[in-house]
Amino acid sequence: MSVPTSAESDLWIRRFHQAPDARVRLLCLPHAGGSASFYFPVSAALSPEIEVLAVQYPGRQDRRTEPSIGTIAELADQVHRVLGTLDDRPLALFGHSMGAILGFELARRLEAEGRVPAALFASGRRGPATHRAEFVHQRDDDGLVGELKTLSGTNTALLGDEEILRMILPAIRNDYRAIETYQRPLGGPLSCPIVALIGDDDPKSTVAEAKAWAEETTGDFTLRVFAGGHFYLAAQQRAVLGEITDHLRTCIA
Repeated sequence: MSVPTSAESDLWIRRFHQAPDARVRLLCLPHAGGSASFYFPVSAALSPEIEVLAVQYPGRQDRRTEPSIGTIAELADQVHRVLGTLDDRPLALFGHSMGAILGFELARRLEAEGRVPAALFASGRRGPATHRAEFVHQRDDDGLVGELKTLSGTNTALLGDEEILRMILPAIRNDYRAIETYQRPLGGPLSCPIVALIGDDDPKSTVAEAKAWAEETTGDFTLRVFAGGHFYLAAQQRAVLGEITDHLRTCIA
């Protein structure tokens, strides 16, 4: 595997606030259709105690002219490649929805090379081994927009702008295809701690399905249930960030 250049790393990994004295990094992975900027408030709240980094997927915002990546496995390979330069302090992973599964795949790759993550925070997603037959990516544009409005994951004002829709729908459809066709590969559990976070009214995962994350680690497992739907973390930001901070302080103590 070739060593990524600084420019390549900057293309994938965004740092909104400097935290040179932080003892741990938190790499944040967006949901389907999401972008790195979704995590700007997280970075603002946790820095400088925790250095927050966010992944920018191809096909959106400043990378919108790049082709999207079609599978979770390939996306994990690409992100893993640029993480080689971030090995000077413990690294934790936070992923929401599709990002939770991407975080799981990244953790598998890191552990395979002897880099055990400080923790994996899996938000708004059922365990990787659970299965639902989902075909949102096969809907027409109106059906896809309807899904977004139901989940309230995208500014609904933008969803009414035809020009904006033409820009974002291909990336969103690609992400839905990637996550809806994902199947957990063969292999044993992780060894890093897993913290599953879920809204109690999330249409994409029941609490029981979120508990299935416990099967994915031989380390500690924690389940936290918050009031809210799929994007519960918008209203519960303070509680969620408190959970992250408490766990990471324990990990690095």
